[in-house]
Amino acid sequence: MAASAVLALAVPTAHAAAPRAAPAAGCAATRGAVSGSLDVLVTRYGIPGAAAEAVEPGCGRWTAARGVADLGSGRPMNAGDRLRIGSITKTFTATVVVQLAAEGRLGLDDPVERYLPGLIRGNGYDGRTISVRDLLQHTSGLPDYTESLGRSPVTEWRFRHFEPRELIAAALKMPHPEGKWHYATTNAVLAGLVVEKVTGRRVETEVTRRILRPLGLHDTYWPGDTTRIRGPHSHSYFPGPERQGPDGQGSGREGPGREGSGRAGPEQQGQERPQGAEPLVDGTAWNTTFGGAGGALISTPVDVNRFYRGLFGGKLVPARWLAEMKRTVPADPRRLWPGARYGLGLIASPLSCGGMWWGHSGTVPGGHRALGASTPDGRGIALALTKVPDTDRAEGAFRAVVDRAFCAPGRTHQPKETA
Repeated sequence: MAASAVLALAVPTAHAAAPRAAPAAGCAATRGAVSGSLDVLVTRYGIPGAAAEAVEPGCGRWTAARGVADLGSGRPMNAGDRLRIGSITKTFTATVVVQLAAEGRLGLDDPVERYLPGLIRGNGYDGRTISVRDLLQHTSGLPDYTESLGRSPVTEWRFRHFEPRELIAAALKMPHPEGKWHYATTNAVLAGLVVEKVTGRRVETEVTRRILRPLGLHDTYWPGDTTRIRGPHSHSYFPGPERQGPDGQGSGREGPGREGSGRAGPEQQGQERPQGAEPLVDGTAWNTTFGGAGGALISTPVDVNRFYRGLFGGKLVPARWLAEMKRTVPADPRRLWPGARYGLGLIASPLSCGGMWWGHSGTVPGGHRALGASTPDGRGIALALTKVPDTDRAEGAFRAVVDRAFCAPGRTHQPKETA
């Protein structure tokens, strides 16, 4: 800071504005790159609406949006609209668990059995061999109950209430997953029950009082059994019956428990679908108790950005414990994407210009797709789509928005950081 001040004094007044031209050009390049990427999602891949809210040191806070928030009315997409953020909820739940660990009220390496005795038993599953850390980083070896749920027609469970223990019981009847790392919403639901056991209050209450209120996240809330979204919001859409597969979710769509896995069928790999090329069903109204502590929150891109900036800025957990959250293991690319790693409720993903972004993505079966990402130098972006990308190429274009934001022409490389 001092060096730049001396330089400014040494330069004649006529040239004083020159050093500020480069940052301004960089800001414009980033905004143009992000806007162009949103255009691609809408015009080439048939996403009805796409929006972003970004924060950059030196550029401030800005938004971009393309397409419509409501196909019926044609209302334009808006980055201030609420949406279902799906598995971004997992970071909120994980943060509360880590807060409790920092307070000495639980141990990350304690067996789950200590807090939920007898709950994880049977079919070869045993809570005595699974730690709280395993739940948060998806190394528990537990299956994802959402896969079992997704095999039933949507109409059978879309508006149903689910209790956490009911969902866990369904998971324990499923076959054991392959591999050491297996992304499963089951883990987050169990983590929510651990919070309830330790605090005597539901995880929804703890997230609200420990995160939402302190950070002023006024547009973020738990909907409970309410199937509609309060206030200004975007609608969400999923493929009509003629494109639905045997799981009732639509052929080629990723299930509610996967994030960016590119679940396109062989006949759909890389195909592009212009907007209006397929009938879509409005999936905005949904009972998301099926996601619970792992996927039920409603928020906005603005609030998602504020949450991750608060977390990485030290407002929610001490530095030592944030470092624990950022200790990662390799993620299965079939359930996330190539190069991704997973910490405690956090995804670390490589950038084309070096370094990593940190955050999480989220998907709900009704069609909303969300993502929040931050970098060590203070940049942040949060994305909202009104339809889940249904091919690998479309999903890649969605994640590319983040890369465009952090690696636009004229931007410096990201600092190296061990994930």
